[in-house]
Amino acid sequence: MDSEAPPSEDQVIDIKRIVEMIPHRYPFLMIDRVSDLIPGESATGLKNVSINEPFFQGHFPTRPVMPGVLIVESMAQTAAVLVVHTLGGVTEGKLVYFMSIDSARFRKTVTPGDTLKVNVTKKQNRGNVWKFDGVAKVDDAVAAEASFTAMIVDQ
Repeated sequence: MDSEAPPSEDQVIDIKRIVEMIPHRYPFLMIDRVSDLIPGESATGLKNVSINEPFFQGHFPTRPVMPGVLIVESMAQTAAVLVVHTLGGVTEGKLVYFMSIDSARFRKTVTPGDTLKVNVTKKQNRGNVWKFDGVAKVDDAVAAEASFTAMIVDQ
C-alpha cells in the first residue's frame, strides 16, 4: 500500500497484511482486520474475541473478561496500521511505543464471543509522534475510550 492511496471506506486490511505492517504477534496481536481506512485520518480495527485467548485463563476463570489494557492496546495497534498505511512501506515493521494514555474510561465488559470494533482518529502528529482518540465498542455500546500518544521508532 502506498501513501498516495485515495481514501477508501471499503478498503479492508486483512490479518496477513497486518502482520506485514506491524511487528505484533500471537498472543499479543489484538486486531484481526482493519477497515474504513482514511489515510492520515482514521481507521476501524476489528477483534473477534474468543475463549481461546490466553488471558482468559487468569482474567477471570469463572467470568472471563478482556483486560482493559488490552482493549487500549487494540486501539494502539489499529492506529499503528493507520500510520503505516499513511506513511508507506518505510514504516512497515517498526516499533510503536506508547508515550501517554489519557482519559481512559472502561464502560462495558468485553467477553468471549464479542466482536470488538475499535475506531481511532488522528488528532495530530509531529514527526514520529502521533496522537489519537480511540473508542472501542461491542455492538453499539461503548466498551472503552481513550486518548493516547505513540512514537514510531527504529528497531
